[in-house]
Amino acid sequence: QVQLVESGGGLVQAGSSLRLSCAASGRTFSSYGMGWFRQAPGKEREFVAAINWSGSITSYSDSVKGRFTVSRDNAKNTVYLDMNSLKPEDTAVYYCAARFGRAGLAGTVQQYNYWGQGTQVTVSS
Repeated sequence: QVQLVESGGGLVQAGSSLRLSCAASGRTFSSYGMGWFRQAPGKEREFVAAINWSGSITSYSDSVKGRFTVSRDNAKNTVYLDMNSLKPEDTAVYYCAARFGRAGLAGTVQQYNYWGQGTQVTVSS
């Protein structure tokens, strides 16, 4: 069982940066691949980024590639999402998710076992 708590969201202007954090409970954090997803009003939850158990492999959606960076600190049981050059279309509730296992990356909602409660990111133009 893993519990996830996101933090770091807020209201920023276009072009700004934010760092989201996701703190995980439990002693087996390094056994989980982690992902970030987002959901805007009236839209489906979409993949943003993923990172494998060691942090050596990452993946990004085309819409955030080059602007967002996912990382993790297994000693702190925390995964991060650094968001730069934010755009109004990045406005959404951002969720972190955990997927048990050390094999590869996952980019769909169905592949993740645990979810945080989400943190709101609002980017004004």
